[in-house]
Amino acid sequence: MSEKAESKSLDPIDHIAIQVDDLINTVNFYKDSFQCEVIYQDDTWAFLKFQNIKLAFVIPGQHPPHIAFVNEKAENFGELKTHRDGTRSVYIKDPSGNTLEIMAPYEV
Repeated sequence: MSEKAESKSLDPIDHIAIQVDDLINTVNFYKDSFQCEVIYQDDTWAFLKFQNIKLAFVIPGQHPPHIAFVNEKAENFGELKTHRDGTRSVYIKDPSGNTLEIMAPYEV
């Protein structure tokens, strides 16, 4: 591998959102089976933090299943929406029809 390729900054994956039929049972299963932390939960989705990634569990019809990337030029993908947690993102489709969330870097 060349030095140039090794020094290239890669976009991080912020989280993966998985559609579930029963939010409460799913969250309980993951809490009981794995070392993780519930960082948010309401009636339509839950956010769990693991050592290297976050998982979002979403119910059908409320939030799309997706992969969320953080990208320095997120606004180039479309108009960013500000969410209740202060993050900003836009949802797009990849060429195969998979939903992607493109997030602006977090503002601290």
